[in-house]
Amino acid sequence: MKIHSAFRVGLLGGLGVLVALFIGGAFVSLATIITYIGAAIFLALGLDPLITWLEKRGWPRWSAIVTVLTGVVALFTGLVFALVPVIVEQTDRLITQITRYLQSIESLDEFFDNAQSFIPVEILNVRQSAESALAFLSDPANLAEIGGGVLSAGIGIAAGLFGGLIILILTLFFASSLNSIKAALYRLVPASKREGFIRIAEQVSMAVGRYVVGQVTLALCNGILSFAFLSIIGAQYPALFAFVAFLFSLVPLVGTITGSTIIVLTQWLVNPESISTVIVAAIYYLIYMQVEAYLLAPNIMRRAVRVPGVVVVIAALSGGTLLGVLGALIAIPVAASVLIIIDQVIVPRQEAA
Repeated sequence: MKIHSAFRVGLLGGLGVLVALFIGGAFVSLATIITYIGAAIFLALGLDPLITWLEKRGWPRWSAIVTVLTGVVALFTGLVFALVPVIVEQTDRLITQITRYLQSIESLDEFFDNAQSFIPVEILNVRQSAESALAFLSDPANLAEIGGGVLSAGIGIAAGLFGGLIILILTLFFASSLNSIKAALYRLVPASKREGFIRIAEQVSMAVGRYVVGQVTLALCNGILSFAFLSIIGAQYPALFAFVAFLFSLVPLVGTITGSTIIVLTQWLVNPESISTVIVAAIYYLIYMQVEAYLLAPNIMRRAVRVPGVVVVIAALSGGTLLGVLGALIAIPVAASVLIIIDQVIVPRQEAA
């Protein structure tokens, strides 16, 4: 009997390990789909405050949902048909200008001297770096590797566009059926604990929605101000770089500084004869980052989610490390949700103990 029992225990344990491995493999295989669903739910929760705002002003639920969803579709369509052609046209001009600039250089020595005049040799030896890059490109094995990387990048861009469309469709679905999804979820909770669970879940949902609205507001501020300022100082391609500023500002903490660095460096590349414009743009973004960090972000986010600054930094870094850009986006509302649960569940239990 003991041998049979040991055999049975071992068999059941082995089957348990196999099931765990199968579940883990399934999650890995479905990681992209899970990411799409998570992003769509996140965006749907961001649209819910707008729907609720319309409801409070006497709009029927269905009318508020249709209005908000129509606005989202119209905004997406307007972006495609109005902004994208401008960005494509300016990107084409940017590539043409870079090509013309490279063709106008009589020799590599002139190019190296021009570049080194802007960059201290202690920071970067342009000639030595270029020679190393040419040696790397001269190796056929490296060229094959680069070709494979370019192909992979192209496939990644196509997959990203397809994923964006899927997320948009899922967002529209989740936004239109959010109340029914919540009701079905609440029914799974025991009746004795349902009221408290609903109260906390609604607060978490509202915190996530307000955070999305706040982050989009910050991104719009950066995009609009970038377009206005770059147009005033006569910078190259203001619409393109305003769109870059908007996109990068959607990522908390590091998004604004990354987008600003790309904009300034590209301005220097496409307009090297007007170094004053590049310097003014760099000064502007340095000032804007301070204004956003100490004025805009605190005032906007204080109304959205009440999360201490150190928790924001830790959450964004941790989320970005675990899940990339999506993790950085959802880390702060997740941290706000955890703080709500601690404040309304754990602390009262400790006080009652």
